[in-house]
Amino acid sequence: MKANGCVFKYGDNVDTDVIIPARYLNSSDPAELAKHCMEDIDKNFVSNVKKGDIIVADKNFGCGSSREHAPIAIKAAGVSCVIAETFARIFYRNAINIGLPIIECPEASKKIKAGDQVDIDFNTGVITDQTTGETFQGQAFPPFMQKIISEGGLINYINHKE
Repeated sequence: MKANGCVFKYGDNVDTDVIIPARYLNSSDPAELAKHCMEDIDKNFVSNVKKGDIIVADKNFGCGSSREHAPIAIKAAGVSCVIAETFARIFYRNAINIGLPIIECPEASKKIKAGDQVDIDFNTGVITDQTTGETFQGQAFPPFMQKIISEGGLINYINHKE
């Protein structure tokens, strides 16, 4: 599994209320949630994000409430992966459960800039900033997590398990 995209960069403590504001939680439709993804922190995110793009953030990405709406909105907006120094634990679990790849890599989080073009190899955990030529070693996904992500989330994984 691999990802490649342009980077949207954010700082510390990006909470679930700015990923998908509570005023939009009356819907669980991924397409509807995607329309409002990140709008309270980045008004231009939805109009600029393209399928495959990548979010890079600093510490504690996804903190706040335990709503699954946040990773659903990110994935439905077209983001192929989130890289952060650290993730809130419940966000980490929710992201994997819905099939959104996320990687903790403090060095990449600090050095990758907004607008950089980044490649990620989920088998090895290698993150390559194509803009600068730097590579970073994130944690590779174990095979069972890759299968969950490639199936589109935990429910699909269970339904397709032989």
